[in-house]
Amino acid sequence: MIVRIVKMTFRPEEIGRFQEHFESWKPRIRSFPGCRHLELLHDVDDPRVFFTYSHWDGPADLENYRLSRVFAEVWPTVKALFAAPAEAWSVEREHHLP
Repeated sequence: MIVRIVKMTFRPEEIGRFQEHFESWKPRIRSFPGCRHLELLHDVDDPRVFFTYSHWDGPADLENYRLSRVFAEVWPTVKALFAAPAEAWSVEREHHLP
């Protein structure tokens, strides 16, 4: 399993639009083959900053999503709302504390 973290910084006037889009897209992303978990996190200090936190069965599953029609619809729409380029990390969990 891999964890994908994506940091997105939006123009202030686009935050509401992004949140509306995310609500409509999240079921399609969550049901994509290989996606086990999806969360949207909001920075407590900077209201423009959001993170997606997702779990994928493996790198191939994430790559299949990134090559999918779903991603092709989501990413250009979201990217147009950014105030800064997105940052993304794919990580493996070293330890999990219950």
